[in-house]
Amino acid sequence: MELVGFEAWAQLAGDSPTSRTEWAAVVDAWGQPHRRYHDLAHLAAVLGIVGRLEETAPDPAAVRLAAWYHDVVYDPRRGDNEAVSAERARAGLRGLVPDARVDEVVRLVLLTAGHEAAPEDANGAVLCDADLAVLAGPPDAYAVYASAVREEYGHLSDAEFTAGRIAVLEHLLGLETLYRLPAVAADWTPRARANMAAELSLLRTRAATSSGAAPPPAAG
Repeated sequence: MELVGFEAWAQLAGDSPTSRTEWAAVVDAWGQPHRRYHDLAHLAAVLGIVGRLEETAPDPAAVRLAAWYHDVVYDPRRGDNEAVSAERARAGLRGLVPDARVDEVVRLVLLTAGHEAAPEDANGAVLCDADLAVLAGPPDAYAVYASAVREEYGHLSDAEFTAGRIAVLEHLLGLETLYRLPAVAADWTPRARANMAAELSLLRTRAATSSGAAPPPAAG
C-alpha cells in the first residue's frame, strides 16, 4: 500500500529517526487484529480520497496528517476514541511539523467524532467527506462495510449493537449536510442516504422483532 508507506508519510513529517519510529507506531496501531473495518485499508482509502479532494483545502498537509491519525486509537469498548486519537497525534507529531499544523491536525481529528464541519471549514470538509465516503458505495460494498463494523463490536449482544447502530445512523441521516464538497455532494448524498435508510429499516425491524413489539405499519 503506497498510500500508507513511509515515503508518503515522509512527505508530511520528514525523514528522520523520530519520524520513522512514529510512522511505524502509527501503522502498527492501524494493523491491530481486532480491527475489521477501521484498519489499514480504511486508512489508505481515506488518504486516497483526500488526495483527490484536497485542492479545496487551505492546508492539505494537515488534512492528510489528520487522516493518518483520525482512528489511530480505535477500541470499540470506549467512546472517546477521537479524543484519544487527537492527543496521540499531538504527542506523535511534536517536533516533526510546525506547532500550528499540529493544532490543526488535532482539531480535525476531533471533528471526526460527529462529522459536522462548519460551512467555512474547508479542511474539515475534505476530511469528513473522505471519512464518510464509504456510505456512498454500491449496496454490496456498503453491506461489507456494515458487516465489518458488526464484527468490530462482537463483544456486544445483537440487541445492544442494534440500538447503538440505530443511533449512529439516525445521527448521520439527521445531518443537514452529509457531504459538504460540491465535487462529491450531489453524487454521494443520495446514494449514502439510500444505503443508510435501508440498513436503518432492517435494524428497526430487527429491534421490534426481538423486543416482541409489532412492526410499524407500512407506509401507504
